[in-house]
Amino acid sequence: MPQSPNCPHILFLFSDTGGGHRSAAEAIIEAIHLEYGGHISTDMVDIFKQYAPQPLSRVPELYPLFVRFPQAWGLGYRLSNGHHRARFISASAYPYVRHRIHALVNHHPSNLIVSVHPLANAPVLRALGKRRPPFIIMVTDLVTTHALWYHRGADLCLVPTDTAYQRALACGLKPSQLQVVGLPVAERFCQMKGNPLETRIRLGLPTDQPIILLVGGGEGMGPLEKTALSIEEARLPVTLVIITGRNKELKKRLDRHEWVIPTLVYGFVHEMPDFMQAADILITKAGPGTISEAFIAGLPMILYSRLPGQEDGNVTYVTAHGAGVWAPKPEKIVAALRYWLENPEQRYKASEAARRLARPQAARSVAHLLVAQLGVKSG
Repeated sequence: MPQSPNCPHILFLFSDTGGGHRSAAEAIIEAIHLEYGGHISTDMVDIFKQYAPQPLSRVPELYPLFVRFPQAWGLGYRLSNGHHRARFISASAYPYVRHRIHALVNHHPSNLIVSVHPLANAPVLRALGKRRPPFIIMVTDLVTTHALWYHRGADLCLVPTDTAYQRALACGLKPSQLQVVGLPVAERFCQMKGNPLETRIRLGLPTDQPIILLVGGGEGMGPLEKTALSIEEARLPVTLVIITGRNKELKKRLDRHEWVIPTLVYGFVHEMPDFMQAADILITKAGPGTISEAFIAGLPMILYSRLPGQEDGNVTYVTAHGAGVWAPKPEKIVAALRYWLENPEQRYKASEAARRLARPQAARSVAHLLVAQLGVKSG
């Protein structure tokens, strides 16, 4: 929504480096528009692509390469994840990015700033100085949250889970700075109230077999191909729906394969809420956005991969609450599928557990909290 001189303006800081940063920001902006119409203007800035100096400006395009080495990612995550270490990293990097961060602040005057990326917090707050608009952090990692998320100078820090709340306290934030809101997701995921059978018909999916939805996030990450082939080899009585996201090479390989069980392969789709509503079981990596969307859909999950450090807690969160299982190898995925197919009552229990964890009003709750700081009444 473009900035207007006649209404308050909110600036969102994000970057396309995993963690659902963009989708969370877009969900909040959508909620602001739905709740307040044209009374608020908004803007989104990719802190790396638009304002980071070289070579940091290439981080978003290199991110898919980074996460192909999960053990190295996990090591870096753990070594940097401490309150004092996070402050040292931020202070050391600031001289290098200072001029670009000041440019960002000068180019985007606003009445309120929302950060949905941990690397934006310290440098932007430092560049803003004492005379600044309110600065609010929206944490987009569910459970295992990095210390860089938590800056004591923030006016408010919104977190998705109670565990993230406790982590914020451990990093020095005060209870008055914190609120548990859930993870914001797009409105289309929050309105999944139609008939699953009708949704299957609309999507052209079979209505006489369980639907297994296999996804790997927007980039189609994880062992999707091995998992799909293992399910095929087991000859389970299911229809397999595979979403490869932006991974075009993977889609080409899967399209060429001659499947012996009913299998449908899609690339990047905008109808993910419909696919979730139509499915019986979701097989996915442990990304925070997909997990939160599956909670709302009441979709039991088999988690097959996670980023060490960053997504470890997501696995524990899902499994401890009974909303899914951890199956990091194809044979374990097949075993979990077979168990749920043969024991549908256990699958239904997982579905109900997922619904209990859902926070479909998260985006609207965040919108209300943000706008309350601006003194704008809902339309």
